[in-house]
Amino acid sequence: MRKSTSIVNPLFAILVYYGALAALVIAFNSLFPEYKSLLPFGGIAEFMGAPTDEEVIATFVNTPEVTHHAAVTLAVAILGALLLMAPISWVYFITTRTKQISRSFAQTMVVLPVIVAGIAMIVQDNLALAFSLAGVVAAVRFRFSLEEPAHALYIFAAIAVGLGAGIAALGIAFVTSLAFVLVNLLLWKLDYGADLTTPFFSFMTGRGRDDKDL
Repeated sequence: MRKSTSIVNPLFAILVYYGALAALVIAFNSLFPEYKSLLPFGGIAEFMGAPTDEEVIATFVNTPEVTHHAAVTLAVAILGALLLMAPISWVYFITTRTKQISRSFAQTMVVLPVIVAGIAMIVQDNLALAFSLAGVVAAVRFRFSLEEPAHALYIFAAIAVGLGAGIAALGIAFVTSLAFVLVNLLLWKLDYGADLTTPFFSFMTGRGRDDKDL
């Protein structure tokens, strides 16, 4: 998609998409309040209200109890992570500078939050398990080379969405996804930083039009 092309239509479609997701959650809470506890929301509030010091350590070293409730919540969290990663992948397709899209990277970006959400759900109340998992990851030495530095932003966005879903803080993941999409589309459309000879950047950097090619 060229920068000369209007982004009004894709931006409107993306905003409608986020609005539909928010409306769906609100409608579900209103129609089925008895199932509200199954939704992965409020995780940060529960964490902030958790006990401290010795009680926290005692809780972390115990093996977490896996229940059907947790399994359903994880399934909903994974679905939410996938729905929130979809518009982020659309932004990648819109703003990519090359005509050929990396299908492998696009698929990895969408699937990554699913894995992160599962890991976060597994280790959230078990400190020993978290250290063990970190050791396994270090032993595997997983390496992923990125074709462009900007791709790292999408990886971090996927991790943020996955963590938010995994700790039952899907609301934070929603805001993170929306902010990422809007900021990236705005910077791409404005071509931010491409021309430092504009009046504003000339004032800020001391560059003139004669310095454009330097």
